[in-house]
Amino acid sequence: MRARLSSSAIAGPERRQLDLFRSVPVDPAPRDAQDLMAWPFFSLAKSRRSAPIDFRMGETWISVEAVPEHGMATIWDADILIWAASQLVEARDAGRPTSRLMATTPHEILTYVRRGTGRDNYDRLKAALDRLQSTTVATSIRQQHQRRRHRFSWINEWQERLDAQGRPLGIELILPDWFYAGVLDRALILTIDRAYFDLTGGLERWLYRIVRKHGGRQKGGWSFDFEHLHVKSGALSPLKRFAFELRAIVKRQPLPGYALRIKHGFGKERLGFMPVPVDPFDAAMRRLKLPVCG
Repeated sequence: MRARLSSSAIAGPERRQLDLFRSVPVDPAPRDAQDLMAWPFFSLAKSRRSAPIDFRMGETWISVEAVPEHGMATIWDADILIWAASQLVEARDAGRPTSRLMATTPHEILTYVRRGTGRDNYDRLKAALDRLQSTTVATSIRQQHQRRRHRFSWINEWQERLDAQGRPLGIELILPDWFYAGVLDRALILTIDRAYFDLTGGLERWLYRIVRKHGGRQKGGWSFDFEHLHVKSGALSPLKRFAFELRAIVKRQPLPGYALRIKHGFGKERLGFMPVPVDPFDAAMRRLKLPVCG
């Protein structure tokens, strides 16, 4: 059984070798790691998933395994990694030292990813940290030339810091080398729209990430056939259900900064997407989470 580690456990050999990086109460632009945006690393379901992800495409392969106690890390849990990446990139660009050992408060993470700060939200944050720590990943990504696999958990260790009355003071966590190295590589990080945190569906969140990764700012947009997207999502739902949900997303047009459309050709459905101009007023309203009238 894997769970969050005690204070004495996190003070082990790895902890002693790392300098402590304390998060600062800034509001940096959200950054996401391109590898995490392009490939199936997380469960898209709100219900607990224990079934592994076993993905292979060309020379790229990914294996993601979960423990029944916690289930697989979800795409909502990945918001914690987006917060961590955003903090680290902001510090790097400001010339401040960074570290895989990070200290912060639950309030800072929750407010950054647009969650509530009540007791229930704090408990859900701890459950997310448990899933990130107990989910194991093995992949060939960024390892192909070394002819070896890299195996890690999204969080190596984490602990709560409590006061004498048992009230939470903060959280410390240790990120894995694979994720940390990708975050500090300028070519592997993309800025994402802050409205991403407001997307409530797992599939639409995943779709935004892959559209942002591949769509970029190409004037003519990009497209993928439904079968290709189904494989890359790692979703457990059959293709027919997956296609039904994609069509519903296209109808709603929820992705910030991108327009979606369905194309037909050679007997296949394709999802097309292209960037659209963002009205500065609408963007400001989204940042403030105010309704836009029109």
